[in-house]
Amino acid sequence: MTIFQIHDTVGAIVRDRPSLSRLFEQAKVDYCCGGKKTLEEACRQVGIDPQGFLAQLEASTASDEEPEVNVATLSLTELADRIEQTHHAYLHSELPRLEKMTAKVAAVHGDKEPRLHQIKAVFLALSQELATHLMKEEQILFPMIRQLESSETLCLFQSGILANPVRCMEFEHEEAGIALAQLRQLTDDFTPPNWACNTYRAMLDALANFEQDMHQHIHKENNVLFPRAMEMEQQKARQFSV
Repeated sequence: MTIFQIHDTVGAIVRDRPSLSRLFEQAKVDYCCGGKKTLEEACRQVGIDPQGFLAQLEASTASDEEPEVNVATLSLTELADRIEQTHHAYLHSELPRLEKMTAKVAAVHGDKEPRLHQIKAVFLALSQELATHLMKEEQILFPMIRQLESSETLCLFQSGILANPVRCMEFEHEEAGIALAQLRQLTDDFTPPNWACNTYRAMLDALANFEQDMHQHIHKENNVLFPRAMEMEQQKARQFSV
């Protein structure tokens, strides 16, 4: 039985089956910032056969017996809370650690591998952008979404409709995606050279985990939380304009 179709969006596929994100990561198919692309479009963009990748997804789904939390079934408030408690908490802890690691490895091994200085600079800029991004979500956008869901009337926000801050967050997600791609390229897909010390190797492992968490984080916002919140706002606008 076919579960997915080649014209399904990659964001919808990972939304319904989060465990499949591992296959998307391995194939380098973007399911977060590029979540609105169809499976066919996303596969052709990275030069892999869409039908072949579809077969992999089907086979993985058939053998996957691990229960999943389907974020699409959570309320908007529950989903916002979950994103903060998992992905935001991870970033608040991991960003300072990775800033120190990239700086240390660049200082020790930068003469032998000049790209380490670029890695340090790219990560530091991304870390600073993410700190501001998280603050805007936690103090502005997520409270707006919670208020929208709990209110029995149409909410009037100072920033206008919800789509305005959402567009800002999605743009910043795209910028983060570019930086993540740069880090992957600069590290040769997070592959350590033979001479790398343990700290160097630990840094690359941490960057790989950071990339994977960011992809899932952005996916949950771009492809689940934001569309559902804007749809709810539009429904309330139609309801209370009558």
